[in-house]
Amino acid sequence: MNKASLTYVKQVLGDQKAKKKFGQNFLIDANIVEKIAKIAAKKDLLTIEIGPGLGALSEFLCKYSKNVEAYEIDEDMVNILRNEFKDTNFVVNHTDFLDVDLAKYENQKINIASNLPYYVTTPILFKLFKSNLDINKITVMVQKEVADRFNAEVNSEDYNALSLIVQYLFDVKLEMNVSKNCFYPAPQVDSAVVSFTPKKERDYKYEEGLFDFIEKCFAKRRKTLNNNLKDFLDATQIKNIYDKLNFKESVRAQELLLDDFIKMYEVIHD
Repeated sequence: MNKASLTYVKQVLGDQKAKKKFGQNFLIDANIVEKIAKIAAKKDLLTIEIGPGLGALSEFLCKYSKNVEAYEIDEDMVNILRNEFKDTNFVVNHTDFLDVDLAKYENQKINIASNLPYYVTTPILFKLFKSNLDINKITVMVQKEVADRFNAEVNSEDYNALSLIVQYLFDVKLEMNVSKNCFYPAPQVDSAVVSFTPKKERDYKYEEGLFDFIEKCFAKRRKTLNNNLKDFLDATQIKNIYDKLNFKESVRAQELLLDDFIKMYEVIHD
């Protein structure tokens, strides 16, 4: 039976209910699920799936990937998946992805796919973005308003540290919008599928420091940049930044371009 259907979801769940604490909303539109899998997977590569739930996306990822290795936090879902995916190229681990040591994947090119639970979207994405994995592509379903932040422009409400880190590392593409009615139970907001394709060779040591610096600059969004910098730099370092880059005293992080943050970081480490 098609796993991306309301009939299947209700049949397999039985008396169980979707667990709000795990952000469970199951996809019930097979056309959309297959489109996501075609975008996310490649026949000669391993796909890592985060939060497979009842396996709607997993089923199609298996079709278009070499192998699929999934991480699922809910033991009930793990038991269902292991029962449903026998003798296939699918393996599920009963593990919180945030606890996974990604070093095991460092010597192979991989794809990442996920219908991300809204409550852990940012931590999971930061874990992936900061990793030194050889990623071919990341394809995720996220809350629509989160998707908007990835391509957010300077001075917009959605512009934040995540916007800058994403734009530094990836070419970002909004693949499709997905109505809340394509899920069971239906969430309160619509979703979007976004793909991230790496832009360039990585300098992990440099990035680690730069990204940490950017995050700290946005730590208190309502504060000026100066007030944020005071939390981790001394007065001399701050004065040096403002003098060399001709910043106004009142400037806020959301008013600055990615290039401004790179220049600030390099002033500190010159």
